[in-house]
Amino acid sequence: MNTRPLILISNDDGYDAKGINDLANFVRDLGDIIIVAPDGGRSGTAMAMTSASPVRVKKVREEEGLQVYACSGTPCDCVKLAFEFLLPRRPDIVLAGINHGDNAAVNVHYSGTMGVVIEGMMKHVASVGFSSCKRAADADFSALRPYIHHIVAKVLAEGLPNHVCLNVNFPERDTFGGVKICSMDAGQWLNEWEKRTDPHGRDYYWLTGNYETPNANDATTDRWALDHGFVAITPIQLDMTAYRAMALLKNYF
Repeated sequence: MNTRPLILISNDDGYDAKGINDLANFVRDLGDIIIVAPDGGRSGTAMAMTSASPVRVKKVREEEGLQVYACSGTPCDCVKLAFEFLLPRRPDIVLAGINHGDNAAVNVHYSGTMGVVIEGMMKHVASVGFSSCKRAADADFSALRPYIHHIVAKVLAEGLPNHVCLNVNFPERDTFGGVKICSMDAGQWLNEWEKRTDPHGRDYYWLTGNYETPNANDATTDRWALDHGFVAITPIQLDMTAYRAMALLKNYF
């Protein structure tokens, strides 16, 4: 029986994205890897699931210690299918990324990358998402290697608290000021759509937006950490209950 850790990896940029292949290479020595990822880009799908059409999956590559599957569904579908049909046993860790673009602050709620991680957390498996502020398809992620390797090795060895996962974001640079454990910044997106006109004179809309935060000087947040050159590690929990509001609501109702 193989005693090496089993690592499940997915993303929302597609199985052939540079980020996911770099991630697999960075942790290749830590265990056997199974990649189950979308067959194309699925950014912004959060934890969406495919319910109105069939989902297909095919193995696209296999070598010693590595299997790669392409899935027609969402990142969340990929994890669910992996657990149900593709994994030989329960994985020791679920990883997502490396995403081409950060998933800091409120972007957690939109992110297909973090959808992978949250689904893994919901299955009681230690789960970590990795994202970089570098968006280019050919981005150089080599500076991330020692950080990612250390984080994955530590989580494999020590685990994570139940119903807690990690959102790890890297700034757009090749040298970092260190690592900060952060809270999630609570800014918002403004001017989210740009109105345009096609050659036939018909209006259409293109997703855009500017992120603004009232907490720009709060050094405890992930957004501040990235803006100041730090690797931001934000623990995310499954329980979204607003406990501070419970007493108020009891008075209301």
